[in-house]
Amino acid sequence: MSRIAIKLSGVVFLISAFIYVACNKKALNIPPPTQSESSFFTSESEFRTAIIGAYSSLTDFYSSANSGSGGSAVLELWFLPGDDLSQNGSQSFEFFNGLNPSDGKLNQFFKSAYVMIGRANKVLQKIATVKDGVYTTPNLKNYNEGEMLFLRGFAHFMLWNVFGTAPVDTIVVESTSQFNPPSSSGTQLLDQSIEDLTRAAELLPATAWDAKNTGRVTANAAYGMLGKVLVFRASATKSAADYQSAIAAFNKITGVSLVTNFGDNFSADHENGSESLFEFQAGYNISGFQNPWLANDACDCGVAGAYYQMFYDGAATYMSDGRYLPTNKLKNIFEVGDPRFEFTLSADSSQIVKYIVGGDVTDGGVVSLNNHRVLRLADVLLLKAEAVLQSGGSTTEAIGLINEVRARARNMVGGGTIPADLSTAETDKNSIMQWIMDERLRELAAEGHRWFDLRRWNMAGYITLDDTFFSSEVPTRMTYDPHFLYFPIPDGETSKNPNIVQNQGY
Repeated sequence: MSRIAIKLSGVVFLISAFIYVACNKKALNIPPPTQSESSFFTSESEFRTAIIGAYSSLTDFYSSANSGSGGSAVLELWFLPGDDLSQNGSQSFEFFNGLNPSDGKLNQFFKSAYVMIGRANKVLQKIATVKDGVYTTPNLKNYNEGEMLFLRGFAHFMLWNVFGTAPVDTIVVESTSQFNPPSSSGTQLLDQSIEDLTRAAELLPATAWDAKNTGRVTANAAYGMLGKVLVFRASATKSAADYQSAIAAFNKITGVSLVTNFGDNFSADHENGSESLFEFQAGYNISGFQNPWLANDACDCGVAGAYYQMFYDGAATYMSDGRYLPTNKLKNIFEVGDPRFEFTLSADSSQIVKYIVGGDVTDGGVVSLNNHRVLRLADVLLLKAEAVLQSGGSTTEAIGLINEVRARARNMVGGGTIPADLSTAETDKNSIMQWIMDERLRELAAEGHRWFDLRRWNMAGYITLDDTFFSSEVPTRMTYDPHFLYFPIPDGETSKNPNIVQNQGY
């Protein structure tokens, strides 16, 4: 996205009162702006409004309110390419057929990431220059800075996983010479994310905000995301030091625990639980009406957007290729008697039930009011096991971390025997790595992690993505090529910014 567009987005963000979501059509009649940037940011409440606007960009990732993507969510960019989910038909993001730079969802994802970054940059600029006396609540200025650094780090992380390359953006545009930033190379997007998350973790409150601010990011969220990004960079660069830094970040997470019941991680009645580090906060608007098809920048509603997933009947009706379905690999990965099965798949293994069992579905089964858990402790424990193993640490410790996740699963129904602990006597690194990869599939299936995992494991050489790898799922509908690790940069961006380089193969 050109920085002209970023700056315009920032202006719209200020004058439209920084909404948090999709909303009622009546609100499309926006009155003329009464507030300018020069007169804003004069109180804590105004900073809070701006910060909510930055959080609202998450709606573009996890809801369906994307005017540039045909009304449906962009999350299929990273949900469908993996080996846990499938969809009827020949969806381009699942089979890599027909992927091209003009795709509306790629354009919307790219745009939304930079809207989030641009909003964060604006607030960070204002915090750096805020006058004495504006902030009166102890530590709030630091907390607000940490929130914006977290969101900026998260957006750069997502851009790297989808495109591999995109401009690194940390400034508010002040002159025409800054309009066309260059593409990043290598791990520069991750480098910036790590820098931002490191600082965010130092600034944010340790564990939780007060009840009125539940869901805002904490130091735990920042340390968890920091460790994750370090593991991803280590996968790409084979850096033992990054794995060790990831372990150090994970070790700073405090006061959290795996919930007793695995299914509570996906229940609308157990949002923001002890296992959760970062969630997309979904919900109703004040009137109880939710229109999931309106872009979140279209109005000033002050309400949360619903979580859009293709696991629901209504969503399946809306999209021509139907709901997301489990692959054969996912169906076969669970041992008989694994309690996680019933919270992941239907009894006949034909459908995904995560976020449906115990969920809160609205608007004809199209969207859910249940929060999406973006990062939870089980994810962190398995990433830590990987970091310990790949940095040359104790194999016993790595296996013990896997077993923590397995123990929660078998114990949640009152002391079962499956899945049993893996043997801590195993010392073969390749075998243990396979255990980690398989456990991540069982534990995190259909949560949006699998493609990013496969992509980085291929870079690290732990797996090889090719026709053989995918053949059990799609024997006739795709021919895999290595350039699919990187999606095409939207042509609207390459045409506006001559310094953005298109990914090879597109």
